[in-house]
Amino acid sequence: MTATASDWNTIGRASYVSFTRYRKDGSAVATPVWIAPADGKLYFFSEVGAHKVKRIRRNPAVTLQPCDVRGRLTPGSPVVEGTARVLDFEDTPEVRKIVNRKYPVLGRLSQLGVWITRRQRASFAIEISPVT
Repeated sequence: MTATASDWNTIGRASYVSFTRYRKDGSAVATPVWIAPADGKLYFFSEVGAHKVKRIRRNPAVTLQPCDVRGRLTPGSPVVEGTARVLDFEDTPEVRKIVNRKYPVLGRLSQLGVWITRRQRASFAIEISPVT
């Protein structure tokens, strides 16, 4: 399933996206995440020790579909395939700007929480490119 530009844009506009990656045995694991678009790619943050980070490093193939905060899929919404990549800590400030543009209040509150707890290196930025 190759994503159309329209489908990819729909995913980028969604408030929450069901981010699906795969276990070693091939079974799917979905989690709702905030997603923010920039330059044809999508971005979000994940805790350093999260299983999603480990799974992305092992298998970068992912699917995305709009959902609500609890992960309930939006009926009739597109499902797109992507390739995820864990970015370096040095990329965090730029990705924070991208996320804060889409989520001006919640993004900044999240950033403030990271700063207050001094956990600047506790999360990785994840970049997702469309499968072409």
